[in-house]
Amino acid sequence: MYEERFSRTAGATLWTRTAGDTPQRVLPDGCTDLIVIGGELVVAGPDTRAHLATGPPGTRYLGLRFPPGRGPALLGVPADELRDQRVPLGALWSGRDARVLAERVVEADDPAEVLARIAADRQRTSPPPDPLVTALVPALQAGEPVAAVAAAAGLGERQLRRRCLTAFGYGPKTLARVLRMNRALGLARDGVPYATVAATAGYADQAHLAREVKALAGVPLSELPVR
Repeated sequence: MYEERFSRTAGATLWTRTAGDTPQRVLPDGCTDLIVIGGELVVAGPDTRAHLATGPPGTRYLGLRFPPGRGPALLGVPADELRDQRVPLGALWSGRDARVLAERVVEADDPAEVLARIAADRQRTSPPPDPLVTALVPALQAGEPVAAVAAAAGLGERQLRRRCLTAFGYGPKTLARVLRMNRALGLARDGVPYATVAATAGYADQAHLAREVKALAGVPLSELPVR
């Protein structure tokens, strides 16, 4: 069982999940999460492929998901160092500080509120994210070519790739694929026919959509819970 709600902290999303009898397939979305697992704070970096989240049935997880490009700036770690990783917060910050923060969350009457407050405190003392982030994500979501996005930002493609690796964990072409897939899945969840999804999200055709979803999600589109 999975539930989420919006948090004011950096436009993040608070979520809870209760593990079932089968692993949950977590799809790449360009995001970074701060998760409470077994009384410890863990950072889940941006994924390039689907991740199967496992745990004993009934185990409850609490997380704060930051939008693409926001989490690494708040955590103070380049995104490419977190790519496809699940890292204890104590490996990134002071181990003692991470333990104290985890205890605050676990012992709180409202753990979700405390987790969001910790992130908000960190946000106030952290440098702002790369301004490229605020422009790049919507441009790629809208289907703008990477070369055009680089030109609009006044950057060469190599410069753009370097900035993207730091902010998002992967280059702009991979980011564009991930964002496009998630846009397509959002349309499919709204009941839009697959052929229309493909055309709207910027795929060459429905077969192209199917190949990309299989490559990134690890299973065919028909096996994902899109409705």
